[in-house]
Amino acid sequence: MIKLDCPVIVEGKYDKITLENVIDALIIPTNGFSVFKDSQKRDLIRLLAKENGVIVMTDSDNAGNLIRAYIKKIVGDSKIINVYVPSLKGKEKRKTKASKEGLLGVEGMSPEMIEEALKRSGVIGREVPQNARKITKNDMYLLGLSGRDNCALKRKQLLKKMELPESLSSSAMIDIVNTLYTYEEFIGVIENAEEI
Repeated sequence: MIKLDCPVIVEGKYDKITLENVIDALIIPTNGFSVFKDSQKRDLIRLLAKENGVIVMTDSDNAGNLIRAYIKKIVGDSKIINVYVPSLKGKEKRKTKASKEGLLGVEGMSPEMIEEALKRSGVIGREVPQNARKITKNDMYLLGLSGRDNCALKRKQLLKKMELPESLSSSAMIDIVNTLYTYEEFIGVIENAEEI
């Protein structure tokens, strides 16, 4: 079991059940989009984020991205760590058919995939120097990932190679890459992706 100090926010009860087999932490399901109407759940998430920060681990589909963005909005300036599971085609064992987008959710991830996602996000086993250079909006422009012709396509292709949700905006991508990589590491990822 991986011990985490921050509570983990997930979409549903099956995600929670999956994570309970991998991590030792408070796990709070949003119950999908019901968090949009549940003021008590929002207040709890806001309080936890203010006290100790929160980890958000939602599915890699559009619904997961909407919930993730909503949580970011309600916690404001509080610490939030985004953990992204890989965008993998498939369906969960308990379901009769795949999701609308055909992607596995958190509940469909193996313990090894969850641990790797936690490592990639810096939650476990990775220390980044405090003065490490961050990726900026200007960097995204200079790298052709925003504000340029075909930037959405280039961003989507890079996100796919990084096994991250392909529908992320450039702003959301900045948040993610600054969580996962130093500036130098991100440039290395781009260079390796271009060689493929």
